[in-house]
Amino acid sequence: MKTSDEDLARAAADGDADAFATLLQRHYDRVFRLAFRLTGRADQAEDLTQDICAALPAKIAGFRAQAKFTTWLYRVVVNAAEDARRRQASRSRAAAGWGDVEHMRRAEATETAQAMDWLQRAMRSLPLDLQDTLALTLEDEMTHAEAAAVLGVSEGTVSWRMSDIRKRLRALRQEELAP
Repeated sequence: MKTSDEDLARAAADGDADAFATLLQRHYDRVFRLAFRLTGRADQAEDLTQDICAALPAKIAGFRAQAKFTTWLYRVVVNAAEDARRRQASRSRAAAGWGDVEHMRRAEATETAQAMDWLQRAMRSLPLDLQDTLALTLEDEMTHAEAAAVLGVSEGTVSWRMSDIRKRLRALRQEELAP
């Protein structure tokens, strides 16, 4: 019989290295996929995933089993992505303050040239709350209720956001197709 994630998390919090390794094995790919959706770049997603895995032994003590382990883990990933965004914004402001505007412009142009498929670009055009919502629910990764628990909003808010996302993506697609 397969041990539940919640039981493994409690054991890992008590110092069981095998339980922790099992949790990582089960969820590493899932953490990476969400990190990729939130960052839009494989290299950033890899860095973020590694940072999360390195911090997880200390963070797992905070798991209280009030929600599913995956819900808690997704919240950890979303928080880490938000922290990374804030750090990047701070670095960008600092670089601009030192006159590195041209360097940043070239870096942005390179990133734009290497942009992924249409959906990835379209997703990046959405406000952050919509990006986070879409990343969690994309490909039926999470239900609206599960995404709501991770984001700390109501299920109705997630449903509204998904409706707004569909409307925005349709409009963006129509703009691109217009002659």
